[in-house]
Amino acid sequence: MNDWPSGYGKRVLAQIDSTNAEAARIAPNLAGPEWILGLEQTAGRGRRGRAWADPAGNFAATLVMRPTETPDQVALRSFVAALALYDAFAAATGRSDGLALKWPNDVLLNGGKVAGILLESSGHSGGVSHIAIGIGVNLKNAPDPGAVEPGALRPVSLLGETGIAIPPEDFLGLLAPAYARLEAQFCSYGFAPIRRLWLDRAARLGEVITARTLRHEQTGTFETVDAAGNLVLSTAQGRVAIPAAEIFF
Repeated sequence: MNDWPSGYGKRVLAQIDSTNAEAARIAPNLAGPEWILGLEQTAGRGRRGRAWADPAGNFAATLVMRPTETPDQVALRSFVAALALYDAFAAATGRSDGLALKWPNDVLLNGGKVAGILLESSGHSGGVSHIAIGIGVNLKNAPDPGAVEPGALRPVSLLGETGIAIPPEDFLGLLAPAYARLEAQFCSYGFAPIRRLWLDRAARLGEVITARTLRHEQTGTFETVDAAGNLVLSTAQGRVAIPAAEIFF
């Protein structure tokens, strides 16, 4: 196992409602960034308020920190977290084939969704007081495919796809150092190198995809991710930059 990164706190909780909720509770008194691992989550949630199934043996953790950048820069940490997950999976399995990153914040294994990221932040007077980077990984079990929305990618588990069993605490031991290394790079050099690394691992780059928001649907060729983290599609109407959407292949 990798050594725990210097300057990062860790708390492992046998049961918690939600690691992101716990992050919000402890944020005001943080001395530095802190990982919260919940071995059982009773009220986990995903994007857009969806429930996030979290059976025993799966991974539910949140990194909470008090950043100093502007909100748009803080939000780019979803790409940092995705890259850290990619590296943690590669370390756990000894290989990176079959792994890919799906914009904006999912990790794919053999074409199915194995992990998701949920960023939540609290702010005041134009700044961000804390950010919670919630990470859910299907280490052992994947949700029933019937539980996901139509057209969404099939859920998969690390165990089911690779036969590799890794306990949540051991996975955190791989993820935390990977995140710390990429966070240091992000703080020193900005988003550009993170963006390049992410694009090298992007799912369906150069292919036709559909971006769906609550009110609109746009289909086009996935051209790139721009310097602000927006998805850029090449469509019949020209290039379109999309700040937030659900992506369908």
